[in-house]
Amino acid sequence: MEAYKQEFIEFMVDCEVLKFGSFVTKSGRNTPFFVNTGFYRTGAQLRRLGGYYARAIKEKFGLDFDVLFGPAYKGIPLTVAATSAISELYDVDIRYCSNRKEVKDHGDKGILLGSPIGDGDKVIIIEDVTTAGTSIQETLPIIKAQGNVDVQGLVVSVDRMERGQGEKSALAEIEEKYGLKTTAIVTMAEVVEHLYGKEYKGRVIIDDEMKAAIDAYYVQYGAK
Repeated sequence: MEAYKQEFIEFMVDCEVLKFGSFVTKSGRNTPFFVNTGFYRTGAQLRRLGGYYARAIKEKFGLDFDVLFGPAYKGIPLTVAATSAISELYDVDIRYCSNRKEVKDHGDKGILLGSPIGDGDKVIIIEDVTTAGTSIQETLPIIKAQGNVDVQGLVVSVDRMERGQGEKSALAEIEEKYGLKTTAIVTMAEVVEHLYGKEYKGRVIIDDEMKAAIDAYYVQYGAK
């Protein structure tokens, strides 16, 4: 596993973004692990996070695109952080855009904030994590309504590697259904590989009991 992926896993743990215990996902699944990018709360954290996203985007998609779109609300700081990092690391000026939950009818009107999107724009969507592919169903119509837009792909921080609506993973279903390329900074398999049975800052984050809970979760919800 690449060093930057190991660093990112430990970074998530340090920021309490990656947690282990008992949680319920947006899709209603009881899960022993949870990723909440809302716990990135400082400028330094967002700067590092943007750098990890920038590297994942460059490796999968290159930098020949126009707009990075982050769905409200969590996608808003993600798109700002990642476009800033792309500018700093690669000297490429990508526009950022997000949607509002409610259409604004005064001042800067409309459903979008940041850069407008129009005909011919090549767009990549940035999200925190995709569990069952439900959020992409809400995001794509908003982007497509802006014109003849080429939505090229989706990048997330963690691939949970579980089923979407069918037997395939949520990311695989998105690729198949919408014709998008997808990528993640890390997968849950990489997270488990790096943390299981190893002490990190005085504690073992994934011990035998947690590993068993994760394995049981994937028996029920893991992608085929």
